[in-house]
Amino acid sequence: MAYWLMKSEPDTFSISDLERLGQAPWDGVRNYQARNFMRDMQPGDQFLFYHSSCQPPGIAGIGRIIGEPYPDRTAIDPDSPYYDPKASIENLPWTAVDVAFERKFPTLLTLTELRSLNGLEGLALLQRGSRLSVMPVTEQQWQIVLGAA
Repeated sequence: MAYWLMKSEPDTFSISDLERLGQAPWDGVRNYQARNFMRDMQPGDQFLFYHSSCQPPGIAGIGRIIGEPYPDRTAIDPDSPYYDPKASIENLPWTAVDVAFERKFPTLLTLTELRSLNGLEGLALLQRGSRLSVMPVTEQQWQIVLGAA
């Protein structure tokens, strides 16, 4: 099993939305490195659900990958905010995965709190200039975050 951190803006899709739905596609990722990480995901992998572009940003809970990665068809939907005019049915460069709700943390584990935790210095989220919406998390980092939550 692998661990991940996946970012979403809570006014677009939050941990509460995933809890209400139970499961949903995770689509709309338009960064090649993040897409490549998604292609490595396997059913059963878990992820930290990170609320970004909000005040305060932080980890809101845990989700689980429930299916194999597949082509993200929002790229060819002109009505989708994730439409990619370079994509076509024959060439779908983007990836989506289906995810399920696992649990919500009692309180948001803020970015400031994450920065103060020993052992998370190597977490990609905390690296200067890191803007990826999907990134791997080591088992040690996972355990530190769960302990703090």
